[in-house]
Amino acid sequence: MEIIFLLIIVSLVFVAILAGVLFWAVRSGQFDDLEGHGHQILMDDDDVKTKEENTP
Repeated sequence: MEIIFLLIIVSLVFVAILAGVLFWAVRSGQFDDLEGHGHQILMDDDDVKTKEENTP
């Protein structure tokens, strides 16, 4: 029965650490733009010229 109290305390500490990491990630902007990089791949770069266009 004593082990259950130890496991409860350890699990509460673990949950507190995970919550702290989650709040840190939200505050530091990790979840601000989730779809930006996915859409960036689909956009064309018209400014970048290939080697074929630069050769006379």
